[in-house]
Amino acid sequence: MTDAVAEDLEDLYENAPCGYLSLGPDGRIVKSNLTLSVWIGLSQEELLGKRLRDLLNVAGSIFYETHFAPLLRMQGFFNEVALDFITAQGAKLPVLANALERRDAEGNLLFTRVTIFQASDRRLYERELVEARAAAERGLELERSAAELREQFIAVLGHDLRNPLAGIEAGLRRIQRMGVTDATPAMLDLMFQSVDRMKNLIDDVLDLTRSRLGGGLPLQIEPGRPLAPTLRQIVDELQVAYPDREIDDQFDLSDSVDCDHGRLGQLLSNLLGNALTHGAEDQPIEIRGTTQDGYFKLWVANGGDPIPPAAMERLFQPFYRGEVRASLNGLGLGLYIASQIAQAHAGKMSVTSDPDRTVFTLVMPTRQPDTREVGSDSG
Repeated sequence: MTDAVAEDLEDLYENAPCGYLSLGPDGRIVKSNLTLSVWIGLSQEELLGKRLRDLLNVAGSIFYETHFAPLLRMQGFFNEVALDFITAQGAKLPVLANALERRDAEGNLLFTRVTIFQASDRRLYERELVEARAAAERGLELERSAAELREQFIAVLGHDLRNPLAGIEAGLRRIQRMGVTDATPAMLDLMFQSVDRMKNLIDDVLDLTRSRLGGGLPLQIEPGRPLAPTLRQIVDELQVAYPDREIDDQFDLSDSVDCDHGRLGQLLSNLLGNALTHGAEDQPIEIRGTTQDGYFKLWVANGGDPIPPAAMERLFQPFYRGEVRASLNGLGLGLYIASQIAQAHAGKMSVTSDPDRTVFTLVMPTRQPDTREVGSDSG
């Protein structure tokens, strides 16, 4: 070999577009090229005697020793192993490493050749691919959820609007056919009740839409206004609608509660309506409201069969109605909207259920931001 050829080969080794390492039988570096030294900021003399793991970060060193070093001993090579070198300046250098052992005729290890390729751009590209795939999967899942929500919305709303509309239509046809009679006022009362049911359904749909769009439910906070009268009014209204049911309510609100009275009244109405629908008719419904240590706590309890564990996970999801009588079916949004009202007040809804009773509980701070519209994150 001429000196010129030898010089070319030496230059090819030292200034190759990749790093070279030669490891002795004990795993220590016996030779390296200039390219690797430039990349990591250590001279070739400084690299002598180091182990490959000494060039890696802590996590990479552990992973190398527990995974790739045994793989190298078993099969004599590994390809495209992703590692992170730590430079002399403490920076991370992503690389891909290939290794190949050289053994003598008796199978004794002579040395191991290792080639190192910078992988910063490749790692970035791979991360971008992973992130893009994750974003696409999230988008697909959101689209599936939206499609399912639309289907549920159309089916449930169409079903539940049909009954009050049918009642109004029947009443109008009877008045049209028979004219005004002694039965007309009672018939008009029933029609107005049907109108109220439709209005409540539409209000629930609007609340669902607001929460699903991410803006949360709008609040009008009224600092200092007594809350107990608002809650008692809700109880009185439902007691009139269910005169045969026993409702035991007690409100001990020693501190004022900054809140949207209409929304908390809506929350209690939903919880109490749920208790009246699902609770045992021969057992009283208990309602308690207290303030303590800066928090307002409201709970509604009813007897009856416990809620099945599988149903517990879905109670606060929209359109979940459980097993209810057809005459009492609504959109299945009551508990979902109650949970959204709680979130809008920086509070939380919870539920416990056993053979003795089922209890829905609201806990929220008594102090809210200044009077203004406040939205909750719908999650």
